[in-house]
Amino acid sequence: MRKIIVLEHISLDGVIQAPGGPDEDPSGGFAYGGWIAPYSDEIPGTLLRRQMNLPFDLLLGRTTFEIWETYWPQHADEWPGANSATKYIASNTRTSSNWQPSVFLNGDIAELVAEIKQQQGPDLHVWGSSNLLQTLIKHDLVDAFWLMMYPVTLGGGKRLFAGGTIPAAFKVTEGIVSPNGVIVVNYERAGEITTGSW
Repeated sequence: MRKIIVLEHISLDGVIQAPGGPDEDPSGGFAYGGWIAPYSDEIPGTLLRRQMNLPFDLLLGRTTFEIWETYWPQHADEWPGANSATKYIASNTRTSSNWQPSVFLNGDIAELVAEIKQQQGPDLHVWGSSNLLQTLIKHDLVDAFWLMMYPVTLGGGKRLFAGGTIPAAFKVTEGIVSPNGVIVVNYERAGEITTGSW
């Protein structure tokens, strides 16, 4: 079975909107696009490149896909895997793209994604895609959160857990703090929540 791995740049207050640049996603009046730039250093960059070089397919929301389909074909030298990966896009309005291979998912997204998980193939990486993420989380389809947490609060913007969560336990399988204070951590599902007293 394929795993769904959510990879996100995230602020201390849970915002994942427009980490890469001012024009990435100004929707809702978000004024802090490019908020990760001041914290760039070698450690997150090295770990990020490692993730980008693993075998993967992409599972994306329409907005993230539309940002990427104009960028990555022109920058194949930076991330060749983005172009060769099969891209599964949740969209009620799009049915085709010149950026191939692409598969558009329309209808019951949770059911369609659950079916894709059962197929043979590499893990499915989710970047950005805040609306799609809420569906994946609500239907318990996420297997791991690979997060780069930055020492900044943004006040408003699209959040990773905007739609709430289901009860679930996770284990940390990797964690490191960069010189600029970025915490890179991988949380993998670890079954049900256990309780006790201390």
